[in-house]
Amino acid sequence: MTKATAIIVGASSLLSQEIAKKLASQGVKLALFAQDPNALADLASNLPTEVSVHPLNIANPAAVISSLEQVWQDLDGAHLVIVNTGLNSYDSALPWQPEQDIITVNVQGFAAVCNTAFKLFSEQGYGQLAAINSIAGLRGGPSVAYHASKAFAANYLEGLSMHAQRLKQPITITDIQLGLLDKAAMQKSRLWLSPPSEVAAQVVHALQKGKRKAYVTKRWRLVAWLTKLLPEFIYNTRHWRTKAERQAEKAAKKQQK
Repeated sequence: MTKATAIIVGASSLLSQEIAKKLASQGVKLALFAQDPNALADLASNLPTEVSVHPLNIANPAAVISSLEQVWQDLDGAHLVIVNTGLNSYDSALPWQPEQDIITVNVQGFAAVCNTAFKLFSEQGYGQLAAINSIAGLRGGPSVAYHASKAFAANYLEGLSMHAQRLKQPITITDIQLGLLDKAAMQKSRLWLSPPSEVAAQVVHALQKGKRKAYVTKRWRLVAWLTKLLPEFIYNTRHWRTKAERQAEKAAKKQQK
């Protein structure tokens, strides 16, 4: 294997597609996994590099492992595996099914991909495993299973990094800590939202630098720092409602007075 090769697991998201474009512009050969491979047909045909697209059943760990191993064999290995899979939802009633779905995808599916990629890199003797994670994992939150799953991902990646050091193998583990983009989008915050191309550029830059952990975009590092410092009695009073909902609540309180 002489040409740089990357595998993106969860390539259907806008961010994954922007990352694929950045890597393709650098001549990196790509293998893209997506739940609906047909949705990536136009992207794959327009990228200036060799691209293959494969189905992804992230809710079935055994199927994911088998598919990843087969594609790895077909590619004769890879330099980089990027994992960008995940579910998120919020319901104040906390019904079990959405929680179970999040755990299945964000924990079981995620671990299956990372474990398999690490094993393949170990056999190959080198490589870089990167995951698109979130600062939501720093503390618990209203989307209970989602926050917990991101904490799992961060610790799993740290464990793999430590294991690579124990094995004395040049396997780089990169944890890309995205900001709370869903919340920023919901609140239409221009300050905390960045164009997908900018986010992708910072992700690729962090990968090329071989960073162990990177906050994307960089301004979210401050939020992460404050999040870790806040005592629970303050952290737990944060409002997770839209600006319109908060204004309506204030108006209702004034009427009650």
